Amino acid sequence: MRKRSESKKMFVRETACLLLFSGICIVLLSCKKDSKTPEIPPRQQSAAEKRLPEPQPGAYKAEEPNSEPISWNRPRSDERINQRQQMAKVIEDRYGLKDAKVLDAMLNVPRHWFVPKSQQSYAYSDRPLPIGYDQTISQPFIVAYMTSLLELTEGNKVLEVGTGSGYQAAVLTEFTPYIYTIEIVEPLAKAAQKTLHESGYTTVRVKIGDGYKGWPQFAPFDAIIVTCAPDHIPPVLLEQLKPDGKMVIPVGGRYRIQDLILVSKDKDGRITKKSRMPVSFVPMIRDKTR
Repeated sequence: MRKRSESKKMFVRETACLLLFSGICIVLLSCKKDSKTPEIPPRQQSAAEKRLPEPQPGAYKAEEPNSEPISWNRPRSDERINQRQQMAKVIEDRYGLKDAKVLDAMLNVPRHWFVPKSQQSYAYSDRPLPIGYDQTISQPFIVAYMTSLLELTEGNKVLEVGTGSGYQAAVLTEFTPYIYTIEIVEPLAKAAQKTLHESGYTTVRVKIGDGYKGWPQFAPFDAIIVTCAPDHIPPVLLEQLKPDGKMVIPVGGRYRIQDLILVSKDKDGRITKKSRMPVSFVPMIRDKTR
């Protein structure tokens, strides 16, 4: 009887692992359907948006270190507001995230502005969505949770590694205008920059490059958020994090459950790492030509 009980327990564990692995594979495979950047549809301005100042193209150029953005736009729109409210409610009720500032940010940034035309019906679903080139726009809860871990305040300088469609950068802009985001996939970087610019997020700086190396021109950063998974924490990013700064990063191998880690650096430069939850992100892409 004992052997039979142990065999049964082993079977249950193996079955659970298989189901979990299958679920991850389905998500990853769904992201590979589009080999090109899907078209993000143009949007019509609401009456509220028409009152916003015109975007400033110069804000997108990497200027001299420590330069200040001229203005801080946080666009507002009533488009699909009911769906945004429902999305924020799911984040709060289903996952227990009670950070009011983060919930407001999720409510204020229209996710459908950053979702491809083919995925518009799923724009406010609690799931990641493919955006082309084997990349995804993250699940809304993950965006909210990672943002909450950073504990941002106005005036913080934030580095994002993995621009994707630009959605996470737009959410970060609800807290501070000093957002620097890097994307190694050139077509995605250009598309994200265009979307951010046309949507009014004019203080976000976008760079095409290897995020593993950070952005030394504008370092150090008060916070760093990494939205792709390396197999270890890049030492350069630790160096570019300010004392008393925080970094949130998924770490783990391709096609495996990764560990979402909160990294803190104290005022003396000592590093502490805390595991927060298992996640599944696309792997970090490196520039192998340099």
